[in-house]
Amino acid sequence: PARVLLAWASLTGAPALPPAWALGHHHGRREFGDEQELRRVVAGYQERDLPLDAVHLDVDHLDARQVFTVDEERFPKLPVLAEELRRDGIRLVSVVDPGVPAGSGHAAYDSGAEADVFVRGAAGPVVRGVGWPGEVVFPDFTDARVRAWWGGLCAERLERGFAGFWHDRDEPVSFAAFGEPTLPRSARHRLEGRGGDHREAHNVYALCMARAGYEGLRELVPEERPFVLSRSGWAGMQRYGGAWTGEPASGWPGLRASLALVMGLGLCGVPYSGPDVGGSGRSPSPELYLRWFQLAAYLPLFRTYGGARAGFREPWEFGAEVLEHVRAALVERRRLLPYFVTLAHLARRTGAPWVRPLWWSAPEERALRDCEDAFLLGDCLLVAPVLDPGADGRAVQLPRGRWYDTVTERAYEGPGEVLVEAPPGRIPVFARAGAVVPVR
Repeated sequence: PARVLLAWASLTGAPALPPAWALGHHHGRREFGDEQELRRVVAGYQERDLPLDAVHLDVDHLDARQVFTVDEERFPKLPVLAEELRRDGIRLVSVVDPGVPAGSGHAAYDSGAEADVFVRGAAGPVVRGVGWPGEVVFPDFTDARVRAWWGGLCAERLERGFAGFWHDRDEPVSFAAFGEPTLPRSARHRLEGRGGDHREAHNVYALCMARAGYEGLRELVPEERPFVLSRSGWAGMQRYGGAWTGEPASGWPGLRASLALVMGLGLCGVPYSGPDVGGSGRSPSPELYLRWFQLAAYLPLFRTYGGARAGFREPWEFGAEVLEHVRAALVERRRLLPYFVTLAHLARRTGAPWVRPLWWSAPEERALRDCEDAFLLGDCLLVAPVLDPGADGRAVQLPRGRWYDTVTERAYEGPGEVLVEAPPGRIPVFARAGAVVPVR
């Protein structure tokens, strides 16, 4: 597998190095409400001594949900707020959708119409779809000229104080009462000068949008590593950032799927990814939230996210006992940050994912190939999350060699299966004998 991923990275590109702050804990909400509510949530983390490294703002912070705007009534001093948060080690991340409001008076539409950057139909007129703000048009990111134009627009986000971009609905999505919720198949794209229709461009659209955001940040802030997170992408998207796993269903099946998604993305060459803790839909139970949180603390992208309909996901919303266990997971994540930085650099050099299946070093061992409920974090650690309700212990399949429980320090010999305790306060984590794990 290591040779395969090295060859794949040589063909599709080396993974980008995320900024150091992106390896910490992110928190987001669909409905932050206003600046005061955002401050209240951040203060809640600080008062409870919970590490927080980034806050993600969704479409509700925009003026009428229009890209590259801010609702000045609810966020009147966003640059000041962003600077105050940055002094506390917290970055702001802005959601960015590809749909530009169709109508004069919006800066992005006016400049884009003048430069002829929007996707056109087979008959010639610009294709119009439906997005959050209503009728929208879509930049043709398969053209280098359009990507450069979009990169220049990113200056507006930086001036507002944002440190990175979270690309959503970038498949691209157009609300549709019937038919496919995307652009018409006959829509025309430049495809780097040779031309083609949306059947060919659809799968690379988000990849090209990620490139536009990444290159825009590199141009505007050359002294900082860009942070670009995409919901969609294609082979090579790792060159420009990472992915979050969309909206896995709430419930225990969604928790199990989250691990499979991150592991699968890693084997496809995208090492930086992660789910939203708790999934989408209804609010998770305290037990499910805790077990999801404990898993996410060992995944590359570590983000909690919620909203009024899905339930707010701040750790203190789930009771005092869960809060204490969450604090322990956050402290351990912060302690392991040098190891995560190491894994990011190794991925850059070798293409190897951070999260690896147990059979990574021994693909011939059938028992390891059948194991889908544990993973290797780099070469040094084996993480065995709790994926079922009511469990206070679990069986763990160990690869060949000696493994130490990082809490009890008991040694186990692999290959073989062992039964270990998994109380609410932790999930089993093992260190490979002879490993050197940098911590802070």
